[in-house]
Amino acid sequence: MRYILFTFLLVILLGADPYFYQAVQTLTSNTYVLRSYWLIDIFVIAWIVVAQLFPLPEKLSKLLKSGSMALFLIVLVPKAFAIPVLLIEDLFRAFHAFPPRAAWVSEVAIAIAAIPFFGFIYGLTGGRHRYTVHRETLYFKDLPPSFNGFTLTQLSDIHSGSFSNPKGVEKGIQMVNAQKSDLVLFTGDLVNNQAAEMDPWIPYFAQVKAAYGKYSVLGNHDYGDYIKWDTEAEKHRNLERLKEVHKEIGFSLLLNEAVSINKGGQQISLIGVENWGKGGFHKYGDLDKAASNVAPGVFKILMSHDPSHWEAVTLAHREHIHLTLAGHTHGAQFGLEIFGFKWSPIKYVYKQWAGLYEKFGKFLYVNRGFGFLGLKGRVGIWPEITVITLKTAA
Repeated sequence: MRYILFTFLLVILLGADPYFYQAVQTLTSNTYVLRSYWLIDIFVIAWIVVAQLFPLPEKLSKLLKSGSMALFLIVLVPKAFAIPVLLIEDLFRAFHAFPPRAAWVSEVAIAIAAIPFFGFIYGLTGGRHRYTVHRETLYFKDLPPSFNGFTLTQLSDIHSGSFSNPKGVEKGIQMVNAQKSDLVLFTGDLVNNQAAEMDPWIPYFAQVKAAYGKYSVLGNHDYGDYIKWDTEAEKHRNLERLKEVHKEIGFSLLLNEAVSINKGGQQISLIGVENWGKGGFHKYGDLDKAASNVAPGVFKILMSHDPSHWEAVTLAHREHIHLTLAGHTHGAQFGLEIFGFKWSPIKYVYKQWAGLYEKFGKFLYVNRGFGFLGLKGRVGIWPEITVITLKTAA
């Protein structure tokens, strides 16, 4: 990942950044402005180099890496948006022996760069807690009639270790309860690494209410695999403590197991597996074990943190899993969603990365995440509360 970042940075340095400087230079000859332009760039580049290449204490390294991502987005990336305007002008200038740049073209270029600039600033501040409710209604011929109109609220990727704003978190909890769903389902990554990250937030998430219960599974970050532990015993104690935290906030943690949800004398099965991810991610999840005691023909909902589990395992499984709920991708916390169009760079890593997918009459919903990690905010891909209504098909 760091090599991709440095390659992109090199392109910016050798192309977009000096090129954008020409637009600035066209509009002002003020020495302080022009020097400040390069001083800011040098500062950002130095920050990124130190954060990515130098061995540092763990806390400082995380702080610098998170800051480098923000600075990269705010200071460097917007300039790339203005380059096409300047290139078009140069095509015309080439036929006229390259006269001086037109001031109005440079003004347009800077105005265009200002749009993502202010967008990134908003995303890194207000975007952190701009919770958005996404609603889906799904129809099934074999849904028990008692569950017609049954509602699920899905949360995922809370990443409590990244929170610092109690009012922002409280806002999200209130929005969850306002949905008045029958079930609340959490699909993993309660913390970044350590169970203690949840301690300040237990009273908040304990407020979540659901008439038919609250259930959860573990995500890849919940196992503590991404930090160094003094001993394996310490890592094990951390995981056990995290399991206790799930109880303290009122969630029943499903560890490769299933439970029945009963209503009006009928039932559906809720299955929860531990994390299973493609590539280098651990494959703790065991769908065979989790579904071993589920009666044949029962309507099934699966909670599985990583959406790659769906195509790799769930779709071809002997049990017909009607609906799978996942998270994990965060939608990269960066992208664009407007008028039904959605794009994020994470789509080149995960085929199913946000929203609803369907194959062979089986559905997958990928939640964009409640919290944030790495990048201290969200740009265009807002934190999500999912509400799914189950309906009996005619």
